[in-house]
Amino acid sequence: MRWYRTLLFSALLTLASMSLYAADEPSVLVIVFKDGHQQTVSMADVSRIEFRTSNGAASSGFAGHGRFLGRWRVGDGAGGHFFITLDPNGVASKTMGAAHGTWTVTDGEARISWDDGWHDVIRRAGDKYQKAAFAPGTSFNDSPSNVADAVNTSPQPN
Repeated sequence: MRWYRTLLFSALLTLASMSLYAADEPSVLVIVFKDGHQQTVSMADVSRIEFRTSNGAASSGFAGHGRFLGRWRVGDGAGGHFFITLDPNGVASKTMGAAHGTWTVTDGEARISWDDGWHDVIRRAGDKYQKAAFAPGTSFNDSPSNVADAVNTSPQPN
């Protein structure tokens, strides 16, 4: 029965992720209940999908979360590179500066907050990804200190 829940969870996340990219249709998640009635939820309002098992344990996923999981080779803005690893539990690590941080998916991009006050964003830019770095004391809405390429060297299946 656990494999069934895992399959259902994966299918829902895949469908939710696909709906985020539908250009001609609004991004919505449609839940169909056993009795046939449906509930539609705007993906803009969803930050996490949780499933409760019969023993009360929660399993969760974040909308768009899977495409960012793994080890990213990112530019440092000065011609070099380092690695950022994004774990499924929201923990981030890197091989330069403060090694520990946390991350979430917001507005379709991975937002990482590092223990030293820096924060990075990994986002899609055309058919590639970019990493933008923001200095301590700035927000994700400010101009970044630097922007560089980002490549996921160990992408996780979505």
